[in-house]
Amino acid sequence: MKIYTKKGDGGETSLIGGTRVPKHHIRVEAYGTADELNVCIGLIADQNIAEADQTFLRTIQDRLFTLGAALAADPERSRMSIPDLVEADIQALEAAIDQMEAQLPPLQNFILPGGHTTVSYCHLARVVCRRAERMVSHLAETAPVEPIILTYLNRLSDFLFVFSRKLAQDLGVREIPWKPRG
Repeated sequence: MKIYTKKGDGGETSLIGGTRVPKHHIRVEAYGTADELNVCIGLIADQNIAEADQTFLRTIQDRLFTLGAALAADPERSRMSIPDLVEADIQALEAAIDQMEAQLPPLQNFILPGGHTTVSYCHLARVVCRRAERMVSHLAETAPVEPIILTYLNRLSDFLFVFSRKLAQDLGVREIPWKPRG
């Protein structure tokens, strides 16, 4: 398979199913943002963190590829078999959140992103995840989108917030509380 085809040189791309759309189409924005999120998750996994956390993040990356493929498919024309997200994927995120929260002090106030590069990478992934969720929500206003995709992204952003707190604890750095001017 060639990397360059020159078919996109005019500002259009093909969805799975063959439909041509502009590269700024909301569907392309949605799966492109999911791809950007996948890169951010990989960046966290590449840090000096627990092997079990790296493994879980690689699983999330796999699910984001699945999610991206679903978003890249024209729902009316694609005949390709694409893997699905399943309820167990969401339950895995929820179980991880519950397990981490049981080991963390209760949240007393808002937390500013930062304190350690790895923690900041996690916050970066969280905000990219929220942007992906907004893009998919926008797409869902005009085209069919499997509801589980929005649920997965919503739960993943929750996971990333709690994971940032766990990473701060694992790395022995203090969380930075937001202290509004008063």
